[in-house]
Amino acid sequence: MPEAQLLDPIRILHGSGQPVVEDAVLIRDSHLIAFGEKARKQAQQLGLPSTSASQQLLAPCLVDPHSVLEDPIIGRSETLTSLRHAAAAAGYGQLALLPRSSSWRDRPERLQGFVNPNSDVDIHLWGGFSRGGAGSELTSHADLLHHGAIGLADDDLIVPVALLQRGLVVGEMGTAPVLLAPRDEQIQGDGMVREGVETLRAGWSPDPFASETLPLRQLLELQQQHPERSLRLMNLSTAVGVDILTSYASRPMASVCWWHLVADQSRLDPTELGWRVNPSLGSSRDRKALINALANGTLTAIAVHAIPLDEEDTQLPPNQRVPGLAGHQLVLPSLWQELVVNAGWSIEQLWHALSFGPSKMLNLPEEQLNAGSRRWLLFDPENAWIQDRHHQDAPKAANQPWQGRQLTGRVVGCGLRE
Repeated sequence: MPEAQLLDPIRILHGSGQPVVEDAVLIRDSHLIAFGEKARKQAQQLGLPSTSASQQLLAPCLVDPHSVLEDPIIGRSETLTSLRHAAAAAGYGQLALLPRSSSWRDRPERLQGFVNPNSDVDIHLWGGFSRGGAGSELTSHADLLHHGAIGLADDDLIVPVALLQRGLVVGEMGTAPVLLAPRDEQIQGDGMVREGVETLRAGWSPDPFASETLPLRQLLELQQQHPERSLRLMNLSTAVGVDILTSYASRPMASVCWWHLVADQSRLDPTELGWRVNPSLGSSRDRKALINALANGTLTAIAVHAIPLDEEDTQLPPNQRVPGLAGHQLVLPSLWQELVVNAGWSIEQLWHALSFGPSKMLNLPEEQLNAGSRRWLLFDPENAWIQDRHHQDAPKAANQPWQGRQLTGRVVGCGLRE
């Protein structure tokens, strides 16, 4: 972007609970300088002409409540530096990383080294609920939280209920969020795609609905027993799971992975990367139920849940490959098309799911636009581009979907220093 420009008119979303307005903004050296008449007057004093951007949107940065980064320093699939770069280019100002790592983040010393005073992309860390993510021994929850953990989590499967109950009773986490996945890998077995007609046709091993519904009921009952704790549910993926969650008047905040909102068994070719994910991909009924649950507030947030893999990993047969996808840059464009264009969502609804809701899940202040701030993104919903995982602003990860596909909508500006 130019060093200074006046965008007038442009659509602006200032923050949560505020409507999108058409106004003017002055941006200089990646900082928001002024809005409205004040912006116009200052631009006039600087001799800046106005640039019409009526189709574009200026809005707060996005927030990813959970993703994975296994080797932040020398990772072959992704590093902290490459992740920050890709996140900033995609408009993500905050990312929370799960404990899964080559050195599992279950000790205070393993939470160090993620703060960069020269970067505006804030990295939050979930501290390990159990030692090594093995589900057999509690970590020192109080120590992890004291040394900066945003909350407690393990991996994308349920912590053994007996250990979970013990940790909640001891209560070292206080009111800090505890992120838990309603996925039982023993029930799932070798299932790779949610059970259904399409699964049988494609020849995939079916993943029973019970692998989500049984642990989900257990987690909801635990929340009822421990209302003083702040449980969070990650990656809900089925229509029946949504029904169960809806049946509880008092329920934890819950997230859904973006991929489960844009893909389902009827939309993917059997050879595509997107089949191999956890939780398993469901039917169009599941996808539509998840969208409705976001719209009515049953679900709180959309997560990227990026799990970067390298080239070698992606060449493995699906049943031998680590499940997961990467691609922060794909999330906003695809969801704009799916939810705003196709489903008739408002911009405010989309931003609640991608920014304000994730902040609530993390117990953090919501992103907003402020004069003097660099925390903004500029989105052009009409910008057409080709997904290329080798692009300079794409993640390093090889397991990005839709290689070579044309997408519409792109983040064309962002004030964040990476």
